[in-house]
Amino acid sequence: MTEAVYPQCRIVPARFLNPETVEALLSRILEVGGIRKLILNGPRLPTTVPYGPARGLPNPHQMRRVIRAGDQDVELQVQVGTILIELEDRSFIEPIRKACDEVFTNFPYGLSEGKFMKTQATVSDYAKYGPDADEVMLGTTDPKSRKGPLIIQGTK
Repeated sequence: MTEAVYPQCRIVPARFLNPETVEALLSRILEVGGIRKLILNGPRLPTTVPYGPARGLPNPHQMRRVIRAGDQDVELQVQVGTILIELEDRSFIEPIRKACDEVFTNFPYGLSEGKFMKTQATVSDYAKYGPDADEVMLGTTDPKSRKGPLIIQGTK
């Protein structure tokens, strides 16, 4: 039995994205379809100050907002700097590039193909999901998060 290999791509904008830009890009990408996994990477936006003299106090941050992704409201927990996507097949890469061209009109971005996500369980995956974890969940674990990854309906 051969193991399926799914193409992956990475979108790297020239700057961190505002929530409005993330929302516009996600809606365009979700329209394209063919997505197995989509991971938003960037620095965490904690709800409380994690250290220092203000530790434990609310941490108001203008980039932590609720956005619309597909048919679901999602609270951004990171300031998005990189977007990783695993696709069903290569035919979806060009429509994703066109979606990026439509959204990123004021600044450059890079879209590259390669292997950017884990394909085998890591120690963090094993600790969080156990030995029989769903393969779609592999590599999506944030060891600092008490919650699991956010699953957007329609992306699998």
